[in-house]
Amino acid sequence: MAVRTAVIPAAGMGTRFLPATRATPKELLPIYDTPALQFVIDEAAQAGCTRVVIVTSRAKPSIESYASAASTDKVAVSVVYQDSPLGLGHAVSCARQVVGDEPFVVMLPDEIMGDASLTKQLVALHEKSGKSSIGLKRVAATEVSSYGNVKVAVYKSDTEDAVEILQVVEKPKPADAVSDIVIIGRYVFSPNIFDKLEQIKPSANGELQLTDALEMLANERALLGVVSEITRYDTGTPMGLLRAVIEIALERKDVGQQLNSWLKEKFNK
Repeated sequence: MAVRTAVIPAAGMGTRFLPATRATPKELLPIYDTPALQFVIDEAAQAGCTRVVIVTSRAKPSIESYASAASTDKVAVSVVYQDSPLGLGHAVSCARQVVGDEPFVVMLPDEIMGDASLTKQLVALHEKSGKSSIGLKRVAATEVSSYGNVKVAVYKSDTEDAVEILQVVEKPKPADAVSDIVIIGRYVFSPNIFDKLEQIKPSANGELQLTDALEMLANERALLGVVSEITRYDTGTPMGLLRAVIEIALERKDVGQQLNSWLKEKFNK
C-alpha cells in the first residue's frame, strides 16, 4: 500500500529554549526566515505524502494556527492533540484514529534533513517489503548513548544501505552499545505499530518509549532500516538550532554569499 500520510510529533514544551518558547513553540522558531516545522512539512510533500498530521498540545495554539494556513495543493495539513506529555510512543499513538489502517511516515521536527532522499528510500523499502523501516546513521562511539542504538544484519534489497534490525537499545551506556549505528528521526510504519504501542509499558519516567515498540518489531524480524549519510541538522538544542540557521543560510542563493563574506570578515580580524 502506498504511503501518503506523515505524522509530526510536536507536543513538547521546548524547555531548552526558554524564554523564547514562552511566546513561540520551538517547532516554529525560524531557520533564517522559515519556521523549522515548514522544512519538515515540505520534506513530507517531496516524499510523496499528501497529508500531514501534526500531533500537538492544546497549550500551543500557534501550532494549530500555523497548520490551518500550511495546506497547499500538494499536501493537506491538520492537527491532533496529545493531552498528556507521555512520550514519543504516546504521541504517535494519538494519531491512530486519523491515520487509520494505512502505513505512514513519522518525522521528528527536531531533525531537519538536507533533502527528502532518506524518507523516499524508507517509503520505497516499506512499499516493497511490507515491513516498517527507520532511518539510521553511523556515529562516533561517544555519541551512541544519546540515541536509540541498533544491531543489524545485511538485508538484500534494491534500496542502498538497507539492513535488517535485530536489536534495539534505548540510549545505552557505552559498554552496552550493540553497534555504532543509531536511529535518526525518520520512520515508516505499518499500521500494526499502533498495536505494539498499546502493549508496551511506561518507562521509569512514566513515558511510553517508541523504541520499546521498535524492539518488539525487531524481535519479530519485521523491522528494516537504511543507514544514511544524509545531511542532518539537530535543532533540538539552542546550539543545534544556531548551527542549522548558519549552515542552511550559507547554502541559500539569496543570502549565502553575503553571509559567507561577513563571516570571513568577522573572523579574519
